[in-house]
Amino acid sequence: MIDNQGIEFEQGSTNVFADLGLEEAEELYTRAQIGFHVYQILKEKQLKQREIASLCISQPDVSHLMNGHFSRFTTDKLLDFLKRLNMKVTIQISPHQNGEPYQKIAFSG
Repeated sequence: MIDNQGIEFEQGSTNVFADLGLEEAEELYTRAQIGFHVYQILKEKQLKQREIASLCISQPDVSHLMNGHFSRFTTDKLLDFLKRLNMKVTIQISPHQNGEPYQKIAFSG
């Protein structure tokens, strides 16, 4: 495509990992979404890294989490963080429709 300023670009999908052609793109995207939500909760609680480590993980992992390195964690580990932060996680299973992602994360306040 070419925009109105003559700059050529390619329209991406909603999954940057798939756009980059990475293996396990759906899983990476899911972990990124969950990890970002964990990050937002921690920021809202205004916890210091030491306090976060006492709740959830080792000090080095806190640094990785707070710097957005979510691919270092498994989905299970991220879901465990949410549990330790007193958050409820609901998993909904439904038939897949053409054109939609296989994994979708929805957050409610």
